[in-house]
Amino acid sequence: MKGILRLAVYLVLAMIILGGIAQAQVIPKVSVEVEESSDPGDLSATLQIVLLLTVLTLAPSIILMMTSFVRIVVVLGFLRQAIGTQQLPPNQLLIALALILTFFIISPMANQAYENGLKPYFDEQISKEEAFDKSMAPFREFMLEQTREKDMALFINLAGMDKPEKPEDIPLHILLPGFVISELRIAFQIAFLIFVPFLIIDMIVSSVLMSMGMMMLPPIIVALPFKILLFVLVDGWYLLVKSLVGSFF
Repeated sequence: MKGILRLAVYLVLAMIILGGIAQAQVIPKVSVEVEESSDPGDLSATLQIVLLLTVLTLAPSIILMMTSFVRIVVVLGFLRQAIGTQQLPPNQLLIALALILTFFIISPMANQAYENGLKPYFDEQISKEEAFDKSMAPFREFMLEQTREKDMALFINLAGMDKPEKPEDIPLHILLPGFVISELRIAFQIAFLIFVPFLIIDMIVSSVLMSMGMMMLPPIIVALPFKILLFVLVDGWYLLVKSLVGSFF
């Protein structure tokens, strides 16, 4: 009972202190008005805000497409299907793990982009166009190393462009889809290697159940503990993360 009273007193004191702080500070007023405008510049500013919000909404997805996230999240999804656990690990956990590994892989590039592009721009030493080019340079180099020439040539031909003389001349709208296709190809190759041992377990379990006449017992349920045991015994998470991260270096 004394603990409850003490907690109530603390809550009342906290409310009084917060109320005093709120009264001491000036609360800004934010208002949104919809009315006619005779200045064409107002419409231009409104369209710029809409475009900016659109870019900010799509920016995270675009940035993830330029990194190792595609390969990692696809492989993790195939791993879950190969084991046979449709809901475990959950999607949130797989995406979080993919993001953590992605941040680990691109951290050197992000630091280089900040030092060469963003920091000088914040210090007003270079223009925004030069800052964008210098910030994108590490990511362009990363994507060029991971992209096949065949995939790059596909989008160059589809765009009707002449063959670039050097890799730096490849525009971003050509490099990005080529990189994504190359990442999906490598991810499916890794997924095939992951599926093979688990498929062998499924075949063995199915053969044993058929030989014993247990037709009504689902082989997937019986094979699941053996798959999990195999994955744990070979230290699967360690091998998988090591292979995924090592494939980018």
